[in-house]
Amino acid sequence: MNSERSAWKGIGIFLGIILVLFVIIIGLSLVVGKREYLGGEKIALVRVEGIITESKPILEQLEKYSKNPTVKAIVVRVDSPGGGVAPSQEIHRAIANIKAAGKQKIVISMGSLAASGGYYISCPADEIIANPGTITGSIGVIMEFPNVQELFKKIGLQTVVIKSGKHKDIGSPTRPMTKEEKQLLQTVINDVYNQFVEAIVQGRGMDEEEVRKVADGRIFSGKQALKLGFVDALGGLEDALEAAAKLGGIEKRPLEVIEQQEKFTLEDFISGIVQDVIPRSLTNNSISLQYIWK
Repeated sequence: MNSERSAWKGIGIFLGIILVLFVIIIGLSLVVGKREYLGGEKIALVRVEGIITESKPILEQLEKYSKNPTVKAIVVRVDSPGGGVAPSQEIHRAIANIKAAGKQKIVISMGSLAASGGYYISCPADEIIANPGTITGSIGVIMEFPNVQELFKKIGLQTVVIKSGKHKDIGSPTRPMTKEEKQLLQTVINDVYNQFVEAIVQGRGMDEEEVRKVADGRIFSGKQALKLGFVDALGGLEDALEAAAKLGGIEKRPLEVIEQQEKFTLEDFISGIVQDVIPRSLTNNSISLQYIWK
């Protein structure tokens, strides 16, 4: 009888230990999952790198940090030639909303390249800091339509198009574009270009006429952009972090900077090789409106 009680007691102790370990593991996982909320005041670092083809990963980071009460400022490191109009506008809107909310300050740090859509997403920030040799500007919109008509003639290939309206196959690669079609597309380009200019005027508080004088697709160095009023200061990432800390009222040193670590996949590796070997114009979805520096 005593041996049976001892056995049950041993089992109870064992199960108790397992339960305690389980609670500890759950507790640690919760702490690790919420580690960005622990500690003192922080600066969040978000990176926008490469061609802007989608906005979701950046929007998720911006939303997460904007809801973190310990994050007093966000630095967005931009190293991009721009990309699609829609994702650029979505990131721009998210940055503008964070600035308007006033809970966190948001600073742009321009790397080697922050042109076209890279500048578009930057212009609503509280402060823009570029390196003297940063390539920026390239304010404008572009659409490209490949034409393989002559190639098809050589290989004896023809296409048959059945359409509901005369402009349904506008931009077809198998026939020349008409003058009317070019004019129609130009009106679209002009409208989206005006949206770009308006975003700069509102975000930077610049005079529209002054913006349009240089908003013809040309690029600027960071130093030139400073003189033109498109950026606020010259410096690198560390300077941007210090500026963000000052704007956010963070006095503690060293600064605590948090950044989401992305997993590097085989797909990323292959994509990187493709972009290095094949010209960007061939790998982009070129038949689309783009804020991009070619």
